[in-house]
Amino acid sequence: MILIALDSPLIMDNPAIPLAQRFRGYLPVIVDIETAGFNPKKNALLEIAAVIVEINSHNQLEITERYTTHVVPFKNSELDPAALKFNGIDPHHPFRMAIEEKEALELLFKPIKAAVKRNECTRAILVGHNPAFDIGFLNAAIHRTQIKRSPFHPFSTFDTATLGGLAYRQTVLAKIAHAAGLEWDNAKAHSALYDAEKTAELFCKIINRWHYFEAKEIQLNE
Repeated sequence: MILIALDSPLIMDNPAIPLAQRFRGYLPVIVDIETAGFNPKKNALLEIAAVIVEINSHNQLEITERYTTHVVPFKNSELDPAALKFNGIDPHHPFRMAIEEKEALELLFKPIKAAVKRNECTRAILVGHNPAFDIGFLNAAIHRTQIKRSPFHPFSTFDTATLGGLAYRQTVLAKIAHAAGLEWDNAKAHSALYDAEKTAELFCKIINRWHYFEAKEIQLNE
């Protein structure tokens, strides 16, 4: 069964301000994927996390839902020992509670589709730190499992490495987090959920900071 971490008090049946007009009809969903290598067609997807963000009544972007699951390596996939050493995942550990790729994606996509609908968006857009890696593995898994209706745009993404370089003059996630005044625990890094949460916190902070300066500029011009 999927492992889910929820902020249930924040799940929004009716968001104060739907996101449809904020990001050209896209709902930002922060995704982090841990894998057994760098080749999305050959190396296994081992863990995936998705964090949903929405606008609250104060017109601030905030985290509302968190989801994560371990994934069973697909048939005949390759497991790079160096990658496993880096992320600390044992694909064969009996307590991983891993599920098959198709089940994992279908379970993760369900709440994302619900969030897209309630925010009056057309689809989700993947937000990640250097997201070409994550969307490559996500698209490969979608292709393998033959899922027909992914909520995600197939190639467009938002990159917090780029946003971090603009807002805080750093591009490494841990360094951006420190520059932004966010807590960072190296011992928890490279867990899909932890990295997705920190990336989501950073994304929200940058967007909210931009909104603040935008409002100040409007006031000055009035």
